[in-house]
Amino acid sequence: MSTLKTGKVKTTTIADELDTESTAVTNVINGSAKAWVNFRGTSTVAIRRDFNVSSLVDSGTGIYIVNFTTAMTDANYSTLVTCEQAEFAGMGSATTSSVTVYCVTRQDSLSRSDNEFMNVAVFS
Repeated sequence: MSTLKTGKVKTTTIADELDTESTAVTNVINGSAKAWVNFRGTSTVAIRRDFNVSSLVDSGTGIYIVNFTTAMTDANYSTLVTCEQAEFAGMGSATTSSVTVYCVTRQDSLSRSDNEFMNVAVFS
């Protein structure tokens, strides 16, 4: 197998090795997460793994601010949030440089709680 090294490749379609499956490059670029993070949301908040996340802020019980390394093009992105032991998770305010997320453990009282396993993905 040979290796091709280049600074830039321009193409409109990406295909598999046998050319039996292909997709437009825009599907890959637009369909990929622009940022994601797996973090501990209890005690001292800490990033386990991430992409395009510079830091986290513990903004109160069950509320976290995820700061991006590279800003989004606008604040109209989609955010997926999952929390351990939560009835639901959601997104609060969004800017090009950060998103606020939260975990609610009791929907009837909107009681928030810190969660050991937090995951956030941003698609733009």
